[in-house]
Amino acid sequence: MSPMREPTFLILTALAVGALHGWAVIQEVAKLSGGRVLIPAGTLYAALERLTAEGLVEPDRAEIVDGRHRRYYRLTDCGARALAADADRQHRNAATAVERLRLRAAGAGAQ
Repeated sequence: MSPMREPTFLILTALAVGALHGWAVIQEVAKLSGGRVLIPAGTLYAALERLTAEGLVEPDRAEIVDGRHRRYYRLTDCGARALAADADRQHRNAATAVERLRLRAAGAGAQ
């Protein structure tokens, strides 16, 4: 699987703790990213359709709240594995970068 784009990673991360409706996913992604990633509703629903087609998320339930239709989505087992693999990839890359920066700083001090 190719590396995930950050919005995809954050959507799956938001759903990792349980089913959420679209607006809650948007809010959770903003919170997880410290406000850096703001997903418009249309973009989110297109992403959820794509992630559903890929088998990474699935509809959980639907309900009407204050006259508005809410559809909930949840992470599939396949989605959890994909998220874990990408989190591991990012962790390894970050560890490599930190080590290289440490070596750079050590080398700069020796000059």
